[in-house]
Amino acid sequence: MSEWAAKRFWQNADIETCEGGYRVLLDSRKLRTPFKAELVVPSKPMAEAIAAEWQAQEEKIDPSTMPVTRAANSAIDKVIPQFDDVAAMLAEYGGTDLLCYRAPSPKELAQKQAEVWDPYLDWARQEFDAPLNIGAGVMHVAQSEKSTANLSRVVFEMSPFELVGFHDLVTISGSLVLGLAATQNLRPVSEIWAAARVDEDWQEAQWGVDDEAAASAAAKRESFEAAHRFFHWAHKIEPN
Repeated sequence: MSEWAAKRFWQNADIETCEGGYRVLLDSRKLRTPFKAELVVPSKPMAEAIAAEWQAQEEKIDPSTMPVTRAANSAIDKVIPQFDDVAAMLAEYGGTDLLCYRAPSPKELAQKQAEVWDPYLDWARQEFDAPLNIGAGVMHVAQSEKSTANLSRVVFEMSPFELVGFHDLVTISGSLVLGLAATQNLRPVSEIWAAARVDEDWQEAQWGVDDEAAASAAAKRESFEAAHRFFHWAHKIEPN
């Protein structure tokens, strides 16, 4: 039996405690991942969110409306079997972090980048002993092995469920530092997202808002905030 069958077959989605955390039950049946592993998650809020997604399904199941379920499936089916590869890929962002690449002009944009981004780089230097070099333009900025190793260590200390949320925080923002700031609730998630959007917001202020770009940005923000919630559910700390 596959829980991803096209039609709804259950009446109620509930949760219960179990070894390793919480499971979701569709009536009396244990929810399983697409690879047939039992779906056990680390926190009650995450389990409740998954159960709510299943309870909200109508006659036909629509996986696109179940982001928490998909993220939990990814943790179990994809990240656990290849944790080191995923962690290494994300850690590499420390060598090409968005915050290290500044506009050579106009001066006002460069000043805005410094105003918003420098406090995050100062925090990374102090919190992780990971000072990062800054450059102007798009040419590669070399980083010290010590700094990238210290940032990488933090990534590899995450759990598979945390890494799933962290993946989207980093890849959507383009910044390992902003991703780490979100995991530690350094600022409200809305402020961290705004920091990732300094360049785009500047362009919009100069040239106006494109409807298609605005829709894309809204979808990315929603995904970023969802990843923030998922990480903190995995970390068992309530997000801001």
